Amino acid sequence: MAKDSTGRLHVTVKSKGKRKLSSKLWLERQLNDPYVAQAKREGFRSRAAYKLTEIDDKFHVLKPGMTVVDLGAAGGWSQVAAKRVGAPARGKVVAIDLLEMGEIPGVDFAQLDFLADDAPSRLIAMLGGRADLVMSDMAANTTGHRKTDQLRIVGLVEAAALFAAEVLKPGGAFLAKVFQSGADAELLAQLKRDFASVKHVKPAASRQDSSERYVLATGFRGGLKAEAEM
Repeated sequence: MAKDSTGRLHVTVKSKGKRKLSSKLWLERQLNDPYVAQAKREGFRSRAAYKLTEIDDKFHVLKPGMTVVDLGAAGGWSQVAAKRVGAPARGKVVAIDLLEMGEIPGVDFAQLDFLADDAPSRLIAMLGGRADLVMSDMAANTTGHRKTDQLRIVGLVEAAALFAAEVLKPGGAFLAKVFQSGADAELLAQLKRDFASVKHVKPAASRQDSSERYVLATGFRGGLKAEAEM
């Protein structure tokens, strides 16, 4: 071990056996990431919890009593949301994923595909109404082919945005992970039609060498269908 430029100890992983360079670098990054260590100390399931914490500290998207949907939930964002909206006593958080997720206090879990035709109606039934916030820290599986991966990423965010438009209350918000230059022109146009404000944010907890960014859309205008059901 050696100290880095900040004076912290830096762990170097030795290559053994058939360990690939990419695996070695990933492991080194995890071991030397202060957010990973902090997440373990504070009981969060992933360092991603601090990304949502920083976004909310700045933009106040989570408020006591809100109903929140976490798409593609890994657990970290749901933990933060449950605490900040006061679930289950005051607010409500529903986490959705294709894979089973371990229980989180104050969070209801639904193992379903949010792209399924009946997903919006099932979610609204679980919430007992429409949502105040739909958030997504999902990332599409990558192939290594830049153009293909970008299309997958954009397609996933567009699908999440369409889902949000089906389940949000008027005035609600949408927060989702994007990459590279952020949301593409078609997605931005879609969001600007549906929301009063659209911006890109990059929290400090998002690694600086990563192309990861988030798009935050607030002030959902709501459709006639949504307003009729309110």
